[in-house]
Amino acid sequence: MKNRGAAMRLKRLFMLLSIGFIITFLAACTSGGEENSPGTKQDKASSEKSVNFVNKENIPTMDPALATDESSFAFLRSTMGGLYRLNLDGKLVPELATDHEVSADGLTWTFKIRENAKWENGDPITANDFVYAWRRAIDPATGSEYGPYLMNNVIKNATAISNGEMSPDQLGVLAEDDFTLVVELENPTPYFENLTSFGTLFPLNQKFVEAQGDKFATSSDTLLASGPYKLTNWTSTSDSWELVKNDNYWDADTVQMDKIHFDVVKDPQTAANLYEEGSVDRVNLTSDLVDQYSGNDDFVTIPNTFVYFIKFNQKANDALANKNIRAAISRAFDKEAIVDEILNDGSIAANGLVPTGFVSMPESREDFRKVSGDLVTFDKTKAQEYWKKGLSEIGKDKVELELLSDDDEATKSIVEYVANQLETNLPGLTVTIKQVPKEQRLDLEDAGDYQMEVARWGPDFEDPYTFMSLFTTDSGNNKMGYSNAEYDQLILETSTTLATDNEARFNNFVKAEKILFDDAAIAPIYQNARAELVNPKLKGVPNKPVVSAYEFKWLDIKE
Repeated sequence: MKNRGAAMRLKRLFMLLSIGFIITFLAACTSGGEENSPGTKQDKASSEKSVNFVNKENIPTMDPALATDESSFAFLRSTMGGLYRLNLDGKLVPELATDHEVSADGLTWTFKIRENAKWENGDPITANDFVYAWRRAIDPATGSEYGPYLMNNVIKNATAISNGEMSPDQLGVLAEDDFTLVVELENPTPYFENLTSFGTLFPLNQKFVEAQGDKFATSSDTLLASGPYKLTNWTSTSDSWELVKNDNYWDADTVQMDKIHFDVVKDPQTAANLYEEGSVDRVNLTSDLVDQYSGNDDFVTIPNTFVYFIKFNQKANDALANKNIRAAISRAFDKEAIVDEILNDGSIAANGLVPTGFVSMPESREDFRKVSGDLVTFDKTKAQEYWKKGLSEIGKDKVELELLSDDDEATKSIVEYVANQLETNLPGLTVTIKQVPKEQRLDLEDAGDYQMEVARWGPDFEDPYTFMSLFTTDSGNNKMGYSNAEYDQLILETSTTLATDNEARFNNFVKAEKILFDDAAIAPIYQNARAELVNPKLKGVPNKPVVSAYEFKWLDIKE
């Protein structure tokens, strides 16, 4: 057990972190309502159900092809839908498809589109809407990161199209008729059905999108919903907005909330104060509040599969181009102190990339993380050995580096702690912290305009490929100059020659992960969890690791 006095000193020194996306539910009220503790108020004179949420950031984009972050995908998920959707149990259920068939060789997938699905404006949703959206996402002119990431080496001709060698209309996706979508794959893909629930592959109404031109998805007026809610009162810089029930949604009877209001609030303490006041229904807790509320009946801890890590831009300078310098930094900060003393919410130290409790090895059923092992741990002695060797190789005794992160107060505690640890444990290192709004951080990352960056990744589908493909040489998510031919080949084989041999695929992932950390490409920090207070009257709240906290289709308030 860690020293309690040390824990309290850490807490006083650093601001406390609220993990992930802070989702605080404020119950709506009108005059004449009867108050319910802690926050829900019911209006007996009206049947409208409305809640207010707090989001810690603006929505970076509502264009499915351009979205790369959880917040954007969360609101896309609320306003749109794919062929399938993950339910609250983390299981795929039909959304805009009613069912599908797969050919014996696993290469041809035929989806039946439900004939009662409509766009917000009343237009029918057809197979052509999927064809248009997928072609648009793979077209290099669109500039999508996720289009190539999801479709390359999966859908026929996607790689050639994203490389500019074929036209988008040669993508292996065809509308056989208005309600039959046929998809041809390059190779059998074990996780393809799961991909169909992901935001990049949501359909688009071509006539509407082209009518908006460059203004598409920049405001509520330039969006067209196909999902449970419509986004209203929003522009790309809005600090508040609403989700309003979409009456034209095919499954509108399931949607119980009429309106969900959002305000951007970056201070995590504000959410806790609102819960204390009896105004809110759900709040993420920082570590001091965990200590205070962990004995409450409404306290819950929800494991998650997001992994936080430091990206090293090897093109930024000679120091980060040096493997020993990167290896030193990777081992020079105490991750256990971060999760135990700063977070204190159920998060665990990350010593690899693929998270704990995410996937199991196909035959042994052992957890992938256990099999792959701890690949990089805090070790001050080894860190200093690597550091001394790296400094000698670059001919310097001092190094100045910049650490980029989001600008919310919650993240500040983590980056300040890491920077302090690095400067303390690696003599001659100076770390400057650069905190910016998340959208700006993503832009800087995309442009490669950073040195070190605190980033995170959550799984897009239930397969190690969603993590391991990030760092191949040609990945749109690499953006740090990392390249290893052996790593690339191992990952390529998992989606080509080994596509139907899951045991061999997973063995490749284990080998590739070891290479990634032998190269000190990234420095893992922690795998997050959410510690929350949740009003029992709030129903349909996601509590599974693989389900986004922003899944609102089944949200309800009940006595």
